Amino acid sequence: MMDTPKDLRYTQNHEWIKLEGDTAVVGITDYAQNSLGDIVFIELPKNNDKVEAGKSIAVVESVKSVSDIFAPLDGEVFEVNDELEESPEKVNKDPYGSGWIYKQTVSNSKQFEKLLDSQGYSQVLGTK
Repeated sequence: MMDTPKDLRYTQNHEWIKLEGDTAVVGITDYAQNSLGDIVFIELPKNNDKVEAGKSIAVVESVKSVSDIFAPLDGEVFEVNDELEESPEKVNKDPYGSGWIYKQTVSNSKQFEKLLDSQGYSQVLGTK
């Protein structure tokens, strides 16, 4: 069974979002990392990149495939998880912790409210 923490929001593209004030921490879900297999490279966004909900912001490469990561919210990147450049496997080992990918400002909080909660995401996965 895939882990879907209740304190996060999710996209149908398998990104997770944790809101901390007007900041969003973004990563890929346990389901996504499991589906990808061993992650070998992550093309991180750059600080100050403007992000638009639904647009590709980063790329994850695994032994199986290459997948885009889509921005869940409008805003601007202000921090990336540089540790992933040397240790991309952190996403496999701890997708909701040390495997976070980037942090961004949130310019439209109403977008966050429209994201899936844990139960809604579980329904997307067909686990509930």
